[in-house]
Amino acid sequence: MQIGFIDDVLERTRRSLAGVDRLGVAFSGGVDSSVLLALAARVLGAHRVVAVLGVSPSLAAEERAAAHTVAGHIGVPVVEVHTREGDRAEYRANGPDRCFHCKDELFVRIGDEVAAGHRLDAVAYGENADDARRPDRPGSRAATRHRVLRPLADLGLGKAEVRRIARAFELPCADKPAAPCLASRIPHFTPVTPAKLGQVERAEAALRRLGFGELRVRHHGEIARIELPVEDLVRAVTDPLRTAVAAAVLDAGFRFAAVDVAGVQSGAFTLPLVAADV
Repeated sequence: MQIGFIDDVLERTRRSLAGVDRLGVAFSGGVDSSVLLALAARVLGAHRVVAVLGVSPSLAAEERAAAHTVAGHIGVPVVEVHTREGDRAEYRANGPDRCFHCKDELFVRIGDEVAAGHRLDAVAYGENADDARRPDRPGSRAATRHRVLRPLADLGLGKAEVRRIARAFELPCADKPAAPCLASRIPHFTPVTPAKLGQVERAEAALRRLGFGELRVRHHGEIARIELPVEDLVRAVTDPLRTAVAAAVLDAGFRFAAVDVAGVQSGAFTLPLVAADV
């Protein structure tokens, strides 16, 4: 049954990319873009696909390294483009449309710096069918503006199907938790700065070294609000780990560490704002 499922996905991907000779994939190393990269490599050939990784202060060093590992496993070369979304006043203002300005900057850089040199016919990104239905994904507007393809969403592949494909392909990121960019940890209408992004990156890296996998460190000025899966809450606030959790956050430059009993909350900052506009 698994073989039939994968064969069907590959055939539908082949039809979706008909007419494309060389494809650039906006790549982060997350499950969605990795599955898209792997599918494209299989139907077009790895030599006709390029993974384009946007590098800026909002990308954690660990995520950058992991992306190279996944692309190497797939056999596709990585081209890094240094994006400058931080130069955009609209991005720094950090409204609910921040992701639009970030993605728009990425797609502009790909068009200016990668497309011609690598003779790309098209660019695609890893929006899945579930995310396509969410109201808190303004980055999709940037994809539409730049005519970027979204094969996973077009094929109706949601999160569960994407994970299934990742495991079938034995991708290193198959069971990796979602890892939104570091800017998503900063409340809307609070300016995004490299200093804040650096604090979040250091705190999250230290917490991962303590054995926590999925997590978010939300930046509330002097306070770091730590989101963890519900099953990790008790051990995070129980000695001796409690002391280490506090030290990890304080060493990153915060004054206070707070563990949020609500657990990990995807879209916690953006969803309430966009829902109010609906």
